[in-house]
Amino acid sequence: QVQLVESGGGLVQAGGSLRLSCAASGLTFSSYTMGWFRQAPGKEREFVAFISWFGGRTSYADSVKGRFTISRDNAKTTVYLQMNVLKPEDTAVYYCAADRAIATTSRGQYDYWGQGTQVTVSS
Repeated sequence: QVQLVESGGGLVQAGGSLRLSCAASGLTFSSYTMGWFRQAPGKEREFVAFISWFGGRTSYADSVKGRFTISRDNAKTTVYLQMNVLKPEDTAVYYCAADRAIATTSRGQYDYWGQGTQVTVSS
């Protein structure tokens, strides 16, 4: 049974930082591209970042480029999202996801999803 469990969300002031973690189990973690997505109230779930299975390729949404960094530790089967210079518009539920096929920004291509962790940025 595949499980993706996010943690690290919370309430932070604008300009602050948070580090999200996603612990994976039940899959060959090193074979999966890992992605982060987010969903704000009343909006569709959107791509934030992905990292390829070997960590050599990353991609970011324009809205977070230069502020967020995705990384992974295959030995710990965990993917991270370091979020700096947070803005109120970053407020959302953040989800991690696993993709067995090619690395992609398309949420429809991801095979497994976590339950999400809430990030709230106050102004």
